[in-house]
Amino acid sequence: MAEAPASPGGGGGSHESGGEQSPRSNVREQDRFLPIANISRIMKKALPANGKIAKDAKETVQECVSEFISFITSEASDKCQREKRKTINGDDLLWAMATLGFEDYIEPLKLYLQKYREAGYYVPDGVTGKEPWSLWKELNCWSTGYFAAKADDRSS
Repeated sequence: MAEAPASPGGGGGSHESGGEQSPRSNVREQDRFLPIANISRIMKKALPANGKIAKDAKETVQECVSEFISFITSEASDKCQREKRKTINGDDLLWAMATLGFEDYIEPLKLYLQKYREAGYYVPDGVTGKEPWSLWKELNCWSTGYFAAKADDRSS
């Protein structure tokens, strides 16, 4: 069984620290986790203007989000290896999410992927001049509460 990760404040150092090593590998924490500033910015969008987020809450979400991305990507990577392909694409990630039990999130992500491709954000050779996050904002998935509602549905 895998070793439980060290708690964010429990002696292993902050996730924001420069060169500390993860206890599970030789990968530096700064390379293993998404930047805390990005996590914080996304979390703040879900709060009222005067809302605050504790540092340990940010670090916990940072670790969870990073682990989730690794989990989905690993499953998609295994699929690509079985199919003798080197590049993971959006469809592979959607397949991995469905396989791992996240089917409630597939439809809005399929819509995003379709709009992404239609808008010219996706170019098969990977060359693009547009910023994908702007499309995500245009689709307004987070502010409409779609994902929050799905999360509420799953918890009840």
